[in-house]
Amino acid sequence: MGKFTNDATDLLKAVGGKENVSAVSHCATRMRFVLNDPKLADEKKIETISAVKGMFTNAGQFQVIIGNDVSTFFNDFSAVSGIEGISKDAAKSIAKKNQNPVQRLVTLLAEIFTPILPAIIVGGLILGFRNILEGVPMGFLDGQTITQVSTFWNGVNGFLWLPGEAIFHFLPVGIAWSVVKKMGGTQILGIVLGITLVSPQLLNAYAVNGTSAADILANWSWDFGFFSIDKIGYQAQVIPAMLAAFLFVYLERFFRKHIPESISMIFVPFLSLVPTIIAAHVILGPLGWKIGTGISFVVNTGLTSSFNWLFGALFGALYAPLVITGLHHTTLAIDAQLIADFGSTNLWPMICLSNIAQGAAVLAIVIAHKGDKREESVSVPSVISAWLGVTEPAMFGINLKYMFPFIAAMCGSGIAGLLTTLMGVRANAIGVGGLPGILAIRGQDYGKFALCMLIAIVVPIILTLLFRRIGLFNKIDKIGEKLPIFDDGKVAISAYENVAIEGNSNNVATTEVCEPIITDICAPLTGTLRPLGAAKDPAFAEGIMGKGVVIEPSVGKLYAPFDGEVAMLFPTLHAIGLLSNTGVETLIHIGIDTVQLDGKNFSSSLVQGDKIKKGDLLIEFDIDAIKKAGYEIGTPIIITNSGDYNNVDTSAAKAEGSAIKAGELIITTR
Repeated sequence: MGKFTNDATDLLKAVGGKENVSAVSHCATRMRFVLNDPKLADEKKIETISAVKGMFTNAGQFQVIIGNDVSTFFNDFSAVSGIEGISKDAAKSIAKKNQNPVQRLVTLLAEIFTPILPAIIVGGLILGFRNILEGVPMGFLDGQTITQVSTFWNGVNGFLWLPGEAIFHFLPVGIAWSVVKKMGGTQILGIVLGITLVSPQLLNAYAVNGTSAADILANWSWDFGFFSIDKIGYQAQVIPAMLAAFLFVYLERFFRKHIPESISMIFVPFLSLVPTIIAAHVILGPLGWKIGTGISFVVNTGLTSSFNWLFGALFGALYAPLVITGLHHTTLAIDAQLIADFGSTNLWPMICLSNIAQGAAVLAIVIAHKGDKREESVSVPSVISAWLGVTEPAMFGINLKYMFPFIAAMCGSGIAGLLTTLMGVRANAIGVGGLPGILAIRGQDYGKFALCMLIAIVVPIILTLLFRRIGLFNKIDKIGEKLPIFDDGKVAISAYENVAIEGNSNNVATTEVCEPIITDICAPLTGTLRPLGAAKDPAFAEGIMGKGVVIEPSVGKLYAPFDGEVAMLFPTLHAIGLLSNTGVETLIHIGIDTVQLDGKNFSSSLVQGDKIKKGDLLIEFDIDAIKKAGYEIGTPIIITNSGDYNNVDTSAAKAEGSAIKAGELIITTR
């Protein structure tokens, strides 16, 4: 009988039995099920299984979090169920059957835009800073802009156009690459395809509307005698690049199947790329442009019509629920198209306000539950994260847990969205969320947007406290009883004795003070330290696995963070579970989805059960190779038994990130 035989048997019954399991796999921490009927999964029963630490559904997979012992649990599950595991990629493929067409489209858009989000965010910051330099008249400069009075800053402004142009004007290159990468095509050819859409030989997309048809025919066309093709560029266009990239991938797949391998190196790229480029400039580009223009026209018209207040209120209120479903990824494409067509977007300001409102609602919970150290370790970083544009920790960690702050944030965001549309606030760029979002706003709209930001902060705070007091939307009014922590850090432990008082039995509480066990967890990596909410995987970012931090390593060496032993070592070496001599269970997961590398670019001489000393070299990995393979390298360090401690202090991790060296203190448990 295995260690988890009973729990595995209970889980099999709770997911609907063997006949309901289409496929099952596991990663470093989770069982990943593809269920024939997800509704048969009894989540309440699963929560009672001792080995289960949480669950969620993502991309058609029902994922049950086990923790460091998942490989042992998986083996016991296979033994009791008779179901053999499959690869993670195969599970993902099967999982698609549980998604409707809209979900598949949303998942696809998310997977396309996620790899290029860092560039979009950086570009938004750059354009926002340039906006301040050249677009905002300063009162202390007699109404002139900074670039008008300073040669230095004028030079800085001009220089920053270089990366700004590279990111947004050449956005089709990134999109084509991301689509081809996602679909398993030849990535360098996706880059080449994107370049053919923005080549300097083409008439810049921003100049098309100012160029007559006769001029385009005479100076901007390829003349083939009996027909011609317009030399039109697609700078900043999203849909033409996506359509072209999808066509290329399907052509490449087709020719790889039908051309002998001995000559495929020559003919497959040629027969896939050249027809795609022709189709992109003759059919797909013009069609995609019209589709994108149509979408942006409808959105812009809705936000500038006499009913814009209604559109703004609804979008402002409903954007947060869109984040839950994943549909918010579609707004990136719409925002990009609005900027391409109108030079600015009226959608992005409302997205920023929604982020701010969610953070404000969490701040209200911090106020209402002041003194709850355990919750504050989650809620305070969540406020900061939301106000910097990442709302998932706030939404999933606090607001959705209590529900009433989530609804309060929706109300505040809706009111702010209504006002921002009525006042015609627009953004020159996208990518900068939360409070820094004001950098992307047009100079003339700064004051208006600042007012909307204030509303997005004040209204959710007031409503959250009000809903809590009157019990509206509030089914969980308090977190639960917490043991007090004295000023000297000692923990009060309550013990109850039955004492007879005047013939009655009463529970009388007596309190003893015990010295807390303190464990310091040091950085296992050298790099940049960030809060756990920065993790790219929701199971980590939302704290489902436990509290912790993220390190983006700059050196491919992982060291022991304390004295203890290796509790779990995944065969692919991308993740390791450690147990300290004081009982702290720690999971270190190098990168996200790196299990798919199957151990490539990782090396270690460890085996499970090995004793370790703080500073011992545990695993070596090739950062550049992992990044080139397309994987996120940010590494979560999770205290998987966080619930066993009164306080897990991760305050060393700042939202903006800070340099950290292996061996420096990052987490303390007590």
